[in-house]
Amino acid sequence: MAFLSDAALERIGFGTLGSEVRVSNRASIYNPACISLGDHTRVDDFSILSAGPEGIEIGRFVHVACHCSIQGAGRIVLDDFAGLSSHSAIYSSTDDFSGGSMTGPTVDDRYRNVNTATVTIGRHVIIGAGTVILPGVTIATGAAVGAQSLVVEDCEEFWLYGGIPARKLKERRRDLLRLEQEFLRGP
Repeated sequence: MAFLSDAALERIGFGTLGSEVRVSNRASIYNPACISLGDHTRVDDFSILSAGPEGIEIGRFVHVACHCSIQGAGRIVLDDFAGLSSHSAIYSSTDDFSGGSMTGPTVDDRYRNVNTATVTIGRHVIIGAGTVILPGVTIATGAAVGAQSLVVEDCEEFWLYGGIPARKLKERRRDLLRLEQEFLRGP
């Protein structure tokens, strides 16, 4: 995987750009002025970061694996140490699928009903491959979502979720909080 140089990252014009950030030269970035990338963040091949007016805020030590999509008109936050596995998608806005309005970006907004709401991914959250997260969802600190899940409701701290729609499966251990402190202190 080839990453953009520090100079190339600066030229993109991110709202905030941390140190030691790695973004693939095959990632697509839209509205970079509304995107903040924290220290040690990594965005892999073929991922899309498409910020709306409320922006995308990605914390420190976050990994966005290949083929992920983070997009929408609403605010999206990925807190420190969060991870998105391949082919995951986070949407902060979506069309109304009820049939009461038209859908799609080619239709004038007067005929559409778009739901826009903030999505928050907490510290140490891990999102399994192929998972979709819809507008208005908060996934609290330490929660994990299994592969191929659809998240339509909030997820509680340190629980494992999975399924369509995602449901609570079992509690997660909290050892990673101690390990984070050791990691941040260094060797």
